[in-house]
Amino acid sequence: MTDLEKDRIIEMAWEDRTTFEAIFMQFGLKEQEVIDLMRIEMKASSFKMWRERVQGRKTKHEKLRDFKEGRFKCSRQRTISHNKISKR
Repeated sequence: MTDLEKDRIIEMAWEDRTTFEAIFMQFGLKEQEVIDLMRIEMKASSFKMWRERVQGRKTKHEKLRDFKEGRFKCSRQRTISHNKISKR
């Protein structure tokens, strides 16, 4: 895994609305693998803060979400599909 991919996974894991399923679809990492990556790549205090935020958060798990469709999408966001990001 490249440093760029690790950075993107960490960024996605920090985002409240990005599910672990989305990370799995793009990078093939299961939730526990994402947690392990975060533990290795982050300072202990940052990892602890992230785990407290993520544990039990409904938006991080697709099955626990109250909404299925109509998610927020920024008007400036381009189409993203399976880790292929459209460029300007």
